[in-house]
Amino acid sequence: MKTTISVIKADVGSIAGHGLVHPAILKKCEEILGKAKEEELLIDYYVTNCGDDTELIMTHTQGEENEEIHQMAWNTFLEGTAIAKELKLYGAGQDLLSDTFSGNIKGMGPGVAEMEFKERPSDPVVVFCCDKTEPGAFNLPIYKMFADPFSTAGLVIDPSMHNGFEFEVYDVMEHKKVKLTCPDEMYDLLALLGTISRYVIKRVRRRDDKEIAASISTERLNLMAGKYVGKDDPVAIVRSQSGFPAAGEIVEPFAFPHLVGGWMRGSHNGPLMPVAQKNAYPVRFDGPPRVMALGFQIADGRLVGPADMFDDPAYDRSRALASEIAEYMRRHGPFEPHRLPADEMEYTTLPGVMEKLSGRFEDIE
Repeated sequence: MKTTISVIKADVGSIAGHGLVHPAILKKCEEILGKAKEEELLIDYYVTNCGDDTELIMTHTQGEENEEIHQMAWNTFLEGTAIAKELKLYGAGQDLLSDTFSGNIKGMGPGVAEMEFKERPSDPVVVFCCDKTEPGAFNLPIYKMFADPFSTAGLVIDPSMHNGFEFEVYDVMEHKKVKLTCPDEMYDLLALLGTISRYVIKRVRRRDDKEIAASISTERLNLMAGKYVGKDDPVAIVRSQSGFPAAGEIVEPFAFPHLVGGWMRGSHNGPLMPVAQKNAYPVRFDGPPRVMALGFQIADGRLVGPADMFDDPAYDRSRALASEIAEYMRRHGPFEPHRLPADEMEYTTLPGVMEKLSGRFEDIE
């Protein structure tokens, strides 16, 4: 029997602008997923939030992209939206881009990361959840986990990882994908991953046996909706130990608060701050962007945990550095590089301003 982990998230409404999920929404999600567990659709579940995003972490035996699982998650978000509307929460149902479920939640707004695997004798898994950023925010840390020996020592000293990993990369603009292997195609991979708004890592597999190692949500809300409706706020699932990077190697890349797109109105670059779940509440200029890490042991499908892995004083310096970078970037105000470059601003609210001015531009003699 194989175990499937599905992490499905959506912003269905929050307190004080794009701030914090209301406890009533989380309670309703608990009730619905609890019933699904009683009916044996789910083996186990964990409900949490990262800022204004509701996160459903679920285990089952139905495999990836299962219609029944996705329908249940969709209905859960609809119930949360109803509560959000009743409480007049901000952005009620904003990530739900369709009125009716079409058999698969992908392409309908919510972010999805899933993986199916046969459990090892001990199977640690880390679930990462972000707020106020885009899927490409995971490009740098996932690359460092599975291809950078300065971050993951096991790539050098662990024979089971020595042959490297295969990266499945999506071109979210052209709706194409490519698979590249490391270390031999490392430079080709980096040529793509540096363009974080277009090329994003979807999956990572171990080269030796194609065993799944990581899965990342790649949904781009603005591309699906045709306009800015909120940032994507991606999630990721990463397996660790025994042929994969150690748990400490998985979280190590986030000690560097690298710049990502998102922040206020999805229109600014800012540092990705690693935080405990209790601090996954971006306030300053609706930010800076946050990432939290929840560690679980998978035991016959049961979620043992979580361990709040960034709730560690060793990350205090990273958070302080992120605050310093945020201060520096904020001083730029509406200027680049704090504000996103022009091609990315096409997917924000700026086109409305440009349309207003379009009739006032004149040719230069």
